[in-house]
Amino acid sequence: MQAKLAENVRYDNAWDGENEHTRALLEIEDKVRWLATWTIHHANHLRESRDGLKVGGHQASCASITTIMTALYMHELRAQDRVAVKPHASPVLHAIQYLLGNQTKEKLAGFRAFGGAQSYPSRTKDGSMIDFSTGSVGLGAAVTNFAALTQDYLRHKDIISSEEDPGRMIALVGDAELDEGNIYEALLDTWKHDIRNVWWIIDYNRQSLDGPVNEDLFRIIGRFFRAVGWNVITVKYGKLQRAAFAKPGGSSLRRWINSCPNDIYSALTFQGAAAWRKKIREDQPDNAALLELIENYGDDDLQKLMTNLGGHCMETLIEAFASVPDDKPTTFVCYTVKGYGLPLQGHKDNHAGLMNSQQFAEFQKSCDVPEGDEWSHFAGLKGDLEEIKQIIEDASLVSDGAGHKHARKVVLPEELPFTETDKASTQETFGRILNDLAKAGGDLADRIVTTSPDVTVSTNLGGWVNHQGLFGRERKDDAFRANKVPSMQKWDRHPKGQHVELGIAENNLFLNLAALGLAGSLFGERLLPIGTLYDPFISRGLDALNYACYQDARFMLVATPSGITLAPEGGAHQSISTPLIGMGQPGLTSFEPAFADEVPVIMGWSFAHMQDEDEGGSVYLRLSTRQLDQPNRTLDDKTKDDIVRGGYWLVPPASGTSKIIVFSGAIAPEALKAFDDLKAKIPDIGLLSVTSTDRLYNEWQDLERARLIGSDGGKTAHIEDLLKPLASDARIVTVIDGHPAALAWVGGVRGHAVAPLGINSFGQCGDLIDLFDHYRISDHWISKAAERFDRKILD
Repeated sequence: MQAKLAENVRYDNAWDGENEHTRALLEIEDKVRWLATWTIHHANHLRESRDGLKVGGHQASCASITTIMTALYMHELRAQDRVAVKPHASPVLHAIQYLLGNQTKEKLAGFRAFGGAQSYPSRTKDGSMIDFSTGSVGLGAAVTNFAALTQDYLRHKDIISSEEDPGRMIALVGDAELDEGNIYEALLDTWKHDIRNVWWIIDYNRQSLDGPVNEDLFRIIGRFFRAVGWNVITVKYGKLQRAAFAKPGGSSLRRWINSCPNDIYSALTFQGAAAWRKKIREDQPDNAALLELIENYGDDDLQKLMTNLGGHCMETLIEAFASVPDDKPTTFVCYTVKGYGLPLQGHKDNHAGLMNSQQFAEFQKSCDVPEGDEWSHFAGLKGDLEEIKQIIEDASLVSDGAGHKHARKVVLPEELPFTETDKASTQETFGRILNDLAKAGGDLADRIVTTSPDVTVSTNLGGWVNHQGLFGRERKDDAFRANKVPSMQKWDRHPKGQHVELGIAENNLFLNLAALGLAGSLFGERLLPIGTLYDPFISRGLDALNYACYQDARFMLVATPSGITLAPEGGAHQSISTPLIGMGQPGLTSFEPAFADEVPVIMGWSFAHMQDEDEGGSVYLRLSTRQLDQPNRTLDDKTKDDIVRGGYWLVPPASGTSKIIVFSGAIAPEALKAFDDLKAKIPDIGLLSVTSTDRLYNEWQDLERARLIGSDGGKTAHIEDLLKPLASDARIVTVIDGHPAALAWVGGVRGHAVAPLGINSFGQCGDLIDLFDHYRISDHWISKAAERFDRKILD
């Protein structure tokens, strides 16, 4: 079908008949619906329940998208395509993968059980059959846009072949997911980058968890997608409806369907043929042709007609997919019925509803699946079994080539470039290292890609971007330079550029990092993405950050400036809880260096960690703009190792010491001054610099859990070794420009009392002297805490 899709297209071709291939696809669709529904039923009604909890699943949400997914996986997909499946369609995806030989009966029988098929698609737990995890609604759809941007980035640099057809990044989206604001942030930002080869297929069943959606939603959807340059294809009517529309009274039926509110249509779907007849007679009492038309259908046929929406018509879907005219992003608004083919269909409470045993027995009978053959691949199938098997075999070959890819490791230098200075900040040092890498070139520099939500310059990426350029599909020179207007920034945009500039949307930053960090797995070529943002705004995109880590995407997050050291900026730009986020976020290792020479050591370890397939992950650097006097030293191998393990003695204590100061990050000058003040009174005092509260804490906790089962191998954690010189009754003062709980746990390692200093309320404007005094983290208060901290106070 040829379609002009610059404007909205309502898919409305007349059906031209079935063929053997289509009939076989319809049989497979029925089998997929059965397997998905049975998997949920088995988990809730037949599998032993040891804790009495409802297992759950979404039989209705699965039924609404079964036709779409069968058409996609069994007919449309190619090996280079990647798919994000809406969370509540997980059982459908597992059923399809089971037919394709990628999923096991044991995993299906263990759906939502420990070690079984996951409740929502998970690329880390379900394996290489899953391209994108989609547990958090809205994010799975949006990440496909950034995956397309990543593919463009790789192709324009000839890292992957630009001669071969690109893959389509496809999202299967529930209509209620379009309520999520991150969807529209992603559409806007990726529109700026002119992304290509993206499909969003919307399961427009017009029901969310709490009830039907607004009947005008489809108009708003179409307008928004068209506004950002997408093709919009509305797949509303199935072949039976289109055939009925061609009969006398058919145009009236079509108008009635179009004007019927979503909630009424859903209710009639649930009630059945008698309700359809009654409602149409009430609405159109004088329309003889329409009334005669519906009287010509028996009850079963009328119910089939009224539920034969485009998203449940295999022929209509296949033709709609074939109608896409170009590589511009395309959305399909596929009208469906929630719970299609089940006793629950159309009911507003069906979102988390489950068929009872009697209902399911009737459903099983209608599917012709004998008892004992529920997990059979072919029980209940009719028609040409050889054609069915051939379709599944062909689709299996596609899926075999679409699994997770293996990418080579990027070659790293023995040491990252570093220039010593008397005074520096960790943020400034980070920028200089990247700038020096850009000038030196090489494999590492070639595979680094940076991205930032409109804070490129203020996070010290300016030098890198000046040298490497902004990424864009088309070349666009900096107008200021072209017109000889002096500027420190050279904003040349071109296909070889290595910085992806985003708008002010932290969700997009983390989704972009997720996609770039999965480049090796998705496309077979590794990138080392670095994203920068202001530290306090991690919280604004935290859901997307968690999502990126759950994917096991690999990236470096540089969050700067941080803490109340951003003194005049005030509380809105001062981070407090981010050290705790760094400690608590799985898949993300956090660091907070104090001195410039620690930064290249940590970054070097991070680039290797990002490429460790088994033990690696992403990295978060909490940096500061505060200029510190730098220690006059050359780091030895032992100190470098301690830095990446999480901490080292800046001044080691004497054995049996009674007090130590433990600090992290840019509060170093206050800790040093307090240490100097206390040294005369407490000669054996020590000063411990913590570069990673995360690594110290989690290594210790992992060992503690191993000790519970006697599997620690006699090992000790780094923090245990660091604190070994302390007397059993020693006192520890901890201080951090962040929440004090980030270091307060140190006392629990060997049973020492702790005086934790830090920030546990919103920041405010001021200079460092006033703020450090107000929040009791100045050298005066560190010294006071050390002097006053006594067992009697605790008693």
